[in-house]
Amino acid sequence: MPGDGTYLGMACGRVGVVAAGYRLLPEVVLKVEIWSDVVCPWCYIGKRRFEAALARFVRRDEVEIEWKAFELDPNTTTAPSGSGDGDYAGRMARKYGMDRAQAQQRLDAMTESAAAEGLDFHFERAVRGNTFDAHQVIHLAGLRGVQDAVKERLLRAYFTDGEAVAERSSLARLASQAGLDADEVAAALEAQTYAGEVRREEAEAAAFGISGVPFFVIDRKYGVSGAQAPEVLFQVLEQAWAEAHPLPTLTTVGATGDGAVACGPDGCPV
Repeated sequence: MPGDGTYLGMACGRVGVVAAGYRLLPEVVLKVEIWSDVVCPWCYIGKRRFEAALARFVRRDEVEIEWKAFELDPNTTTAPSGSGDGDYAGRMARKYGMDRAQAQQRLDAMTESAAAEGLDFHFERAVRGNTFDAHQVIHLAGLRGVQDAVKERLLRAYFTDGEAVAERSSLARLASQAGLDADEVAAALEAQTYAGEVRREEAEAAAFGISGVPFFVIDRKYGVSGAQAPEVLFQVLEQAWAEAHPLPTLTTVGATGDGAVACGPDGCPV
């Protein structure tokens, strides 16, 4: 990462939020930006691990999370609806130059890792597709305050349900299940309203040197690459908070040492 940030480096790469009677929302004081893709298995696992870390973080209500765009394969084509394009292992073998048995072994291991996080992966159902439009929907969801719910729905749609997350009609339907208006989604995709924002987020990723996802950026100071264990993510949250909110240095006034009458671990002077 550029600047003075600290980089910690399982990831998918292109190559491999008081008035009487009202409860005010807490002030956001820690920003977490997460670059990921909806067809990235480690991104879904990483989401669960980050959620586990956040659940332990006392200041979790003061953390703002923003999901940002990263396309694992910007040049991928979208499988026709109903094409039965379910040979994930075969596609993986061809892409990475391995035989199908090796690819299936890796998918089985990934499925086990997902199950350990409470996720139900079905690679045999996955429908190949370009994710550029999905990222536009996720950006819109951020503007409407339902980004995490939409992100979750699209991940589950791809890895569990076998939905075509590249088809605009599917995206509108799935997003509506997570709080967005289907007509607004359809119109935004037709006009490519947020295409520029997606490209900007991808350019940010390139500027940070991000080549694999998930990638977590905390307060633009710390970078965490991959689906790290919850303990690692929790420690980064704690450290980022502590550094952003250091304890003040006190100036002692009055007598010190023997002249300061006070009780201590050894008792109280009389």
